Amino acid sequence: MAPRNNATLTRRKGARIIPRPKPLMDLEALANERLIDAAMADELRPVAERFSVSITRPLADLIDRHDANDPLALQFVPDVRELSADPLAVPDPIGDAAHSPVKGIIHRYPDRLLLLPVRVCAVYCRFCFRRETVGSNEAAALSQAELDAALAYIRNHKEIWEVILSGGDPFLLSPRRMSELLRELERIEHVRVIRIHTRLPIADPARINATLVNSLSLAKPVYVLMHTNHPRELTADCLNACALMIDSGITVLSQSVLLKGVNDNADTLEQLFRKLVENRIKPYYLHHCDRAAGTAHFRTSIATGQALMRELRGRLSGLCLPEYVLDIPGGFGKVPVNAASVINDDSGVVITDPSGVRHPYFE
Repeated sequence: MAPRNNATLTRRKGARIIPRPKPLMDLEALANERLIDAAMADELRPVAERFSVSITRPLADLIDRHDANDPLALQFVPDVRELSADPLAVPDPIGDAAHSPVKGIIHRYPDRLLLLPVRVCAVYCRFCFRRETVGSNEAAALSQAELDAALAYIRNHKEIWEVILSGGDPFLLSPRRMSELLRELERIEHVRVIRIHTRLPIADPARINATLVNSLSLAKPVYVLMHTNHPRELTADCLNACALMIDSGITVLSQSVLLKGVNDNADTLEQLFRKLVENRIKPYYLHHCDRAAGTAHFRTSIATGQALMRELRGRLSGLCLPEYVLDIPGGFGKVPVNAASVINDDSGVVITDPSGVRHPYFE
């Protein structure tokens, strides 16, 4: 298999480009940093060949090398369990392909869609629901012709009220390219809101600088949704990067994934959600872990997630409570995991999608 894209990330200071520390993108680099045992490299090689590997230096510095169950290591360091047989896994867990009318567009809901300008991330989460497609040997970003076709689709669909930039991580675009893309979207009259999904404030907070933040300044509202799963990810550098965006008028929200061994206890989630709110970041979603290949060891039961949310509701202000949601496998949409949409009976779990159609869910 050809090597993964391993371009070094950079940031600008004035006209000068300053090299960023190169991410750890192969097993040898992980072994040199003592993130894996060198003797495990051969056993892990099939994992790294199938699923992308990258850990940024800021995240590597947070991982406890002496804790085999470190919650940050579990999220980012490859694991042989990723090759375990998983009868519940599906290649496209939330049905992206079925809702992609043109390359780079996922149009699942009537009034909003995802635009995926890039297919690479600064760091690859071991539980990612797009792990079969991001970081692969496909082009790292849409070509100009593909981007033009995606923008034409948005212009031609006047029901689109919100455009969500996702990927990959859109913040890996240069500030110039980000600015150009956002201004193209801003010129589309019926697009009223722009949202950006990112892991970069956690993975490489130094890239969230004044140049990037200035590129986000539009007349239309821009929301940034930061993915974070554990309170240790919220370092001073991360929170300073978020403050730079918030102080510039950008609303920052968070989304998390419920992960066994990482944050599947009320104390950890309480710390995470309180710290976010204390820093002006609203917890928005807590996702039930999707059925991506090689992620069975991360998945909790729905009953576990519901019990955690009941406990947190008794502990936390409503400001701190995200909505616990599940993307119904097959592309049927995202639903809150509550009594109205999820029923446990003698036959198992039954989920009602936004159209009122009921779906069995096997655990």
